[in-house]
Amino acid sequence: MAQNRWTLVTGASAGMGLELARLFAKDGHGLVLVARRKDRLDQLAAELSGQHGVPVKTLGLDLAAPGAVKDLVDFTVREGVDVHTLVNNAGFGLRGAFHELDAERQDEMVRLNVGAVTSLARAFLPGMIARREGGILNLASMAAFQSGPYMAVYYATKAYVLSFSEALHEEAKDHGVKVSAFCPGPVQTEFVAIAGLEGRPRFDTAPDAASMARAGYDAYVANKAIFIPGLFNKLGIFMERLVPRSVPRSAVKKFNASK
Repeated sequence: MAQNRWTLVTGASAGMGLELARLFAKDGHGLVLVARRKDRLDQLAAELSGQHGVPVKTLGLDLAAPGAVKDLVDFTVREGVDVHTLVNNAGFGLRGAFHELDAERQDEMVRLNVGAVTSLARAFLPGMIARREGGILNLASMAAFQSGPYMAVYYATKAYVLSFSEALHEEAKDHGVKVSAFCPGPVQTEFVAIAGLEGRPRFDTAPDAASMARAGYDAYVANKAIFIPGLFNKLGIFMERLVPRSVPRSAVKKFNASK
């Protein structure tokens, strides 16, 4: 194992989190895997420790729950883990009119997508800066670049993650620490079903989680402040800058509102 290199991955039980955990294990990092479904984490831990000979610790935890971030930080202290890389992957979205979606679920989304990302960065970034190594990979989204009618809170949380990551990138780079925001478009993960996006255009033909995780991993290693995978996605973001904000806003409204 790369000496003193532990990677903490949130939302590691499936999708992008699982695939990113595999990549960091292959690179020799010890792992702290966090998600609600501990049975899946334990299965993944057995796979990765067996294949790569790295230590893997698991913690079943809902990071949207009050006090959960503190519980996670306390766990790393008890286990003697100095987090070298933090992967803020856990998050979810909901599709529907803001005034109709369940209020508590939307509050949970903010606590997970924004609150946990912020608190975990604050908990572990000082140690990275003191050691002058390591970094943070935040999972943002192409949604971060525009408003999202009928997914208003989700889009807003990802805009926060993007802005937050860019700022930390500038603050941390002079200390030898990396901070990257990975902004994929649609990916074939469980997020699609949870958000109510099954059968939507682009989601049925979306790339798989393994290939997208590789793209995000490589961008983090290269210390790219922002990375948008795919030429089509890059062109889409570029074109949005050339038209009034009402144009993409209206397009997203029609996409998210349609059956």
